[in-house]
Amino acid sequence: MRTYEGTHPWLTFRLDLRQAPHTFWSLLGEAASKCEHLAGVPLQPSVAQQMRQLFLAKGARATTAIEGNTLTEDEVLRRIQGEAHLPPSKEYLGQEIDNIVAACNEIETRLLEGGGTDLTPGLLKRYNAAVLRNLTVEPEVIPGEVRTYNVGVSRYRGAPPEDCEFLLERLCGWLNSGTCVGGEIEPIAAGVIRALAAHLYIAWIHPFGDGNGRVARLVEFQFLIAAGVPNVAAHLLSNHYNITRTDYYRQLDRASQTGGDVFGFFTYALRGFVDQLREQIATVREQQLRVHWINFVHERFSGRNSTAATRQRNLVLDLTGKPRVQRPDLRALSPRLAAAYSGKTAKTVSRDINELKSMGLIDEEAGGIVARVDIMAAFLPRKRGNQAGIEE
Repeated sequence: MRTYEGTHPWLTFRLDLRQAPHTFWSLLGEAASKCEHLAGVPLQPSVAQQMRQLFLAKGARATTAIEGNTLTEDEVLRRIQGEAHLPPSKEYLGQEIDNIVAACNEIETRLLEGGGTDLTPGLLKRYNAAVLRNLTVEPEVIPGEVRTYNVGVSRYRGAPPEDCEFLLERLCGWLNSGTCVGGEIEPIAAGVIRALAAHLYIAWIHPFGDGNGRVARLVEFQFLIAAGVPNVAAHLLSNHYNITRTDYYRQLDRASQTGGDVFGFFTYALRGFVDQLREQIATVREQQLRVHWINFVHERFSGRNSTAATRQRNLVLDLTGKPRVQRPDLRALSPRLAAAYSGKTAKTVSRDINELKSMGLIDEEAGGIVARVDIMAAFLPRKRGNQAGIEE
């Protein structure tokens, strides 16, 4: 009998999905469906790159903020873009971000280029070395090495050090095999289950002297990417844990206290995952409607090649996505409008506005002028409550 069997009896490496509540299955199905939806939607290259950077920043900030990093999301995004210059006293915060970003990029590149998806103790150690790279740690902590001493977080105590190597071997074998999920489950759904199980077990075992939470969330990211979750969505769980940090720790603690009942943690994680997937899909839908609107505007001006028509077309395009704008402010919407209206009188502006109103492309009220992007709702499949996805 190993020591952990007496101290941590919930480390059973068994998952009986027959005991899962109906809410777990409902959320899991929705998560898998929405991931498939996201994966099949083309975006403009610039929009795709912006979303990738934004959600990488959210994920990197979240997984480090849980551990105490105080950089804002904007600072993290600028760090990723190479624009953030931190003072020496805060550079270690930037290094924590750099480590997570580099690890996520390495995982994504390796898996998307056909690399192996199996988890190994060696890979876990490599992740630990990566998240602690160039950071100051306690003297007893050796980055990339399994601890040889007892550790604890609040009232929770990690698994006995003499069992950690064995537990990592067993964890990896369990996660890589079919016994973890069992049965015929849709690949993304199976990947999500593996990701959550890996997260929970690494938190329970606590195999390293430092960086265990970040390693758990990197492994979670690996399983999601390997299962086919789009890269922008694979960071959402970390973001959820951060914005609900108190509940995150409560759920981790409760799972061990209830004898290894994982479904409370799973359901909590899935609920946040689904909420954020819905937000992502709303963002993607907004971008798609914007593209269709731009194409629609160009079609309305097809065959009209005069200087006035070009100016009017640019006016409605530059109004797109803006809140209501007053007439005197139209010229300042963009450099091209400023140039087009240079030397023109207010009558020219009025004629352009009236023409665009007659074409149904803009609307004017006391609050100002706005592009009529709302008319794109007419091209959506009809359903109760259908609305265009772009706010004024």
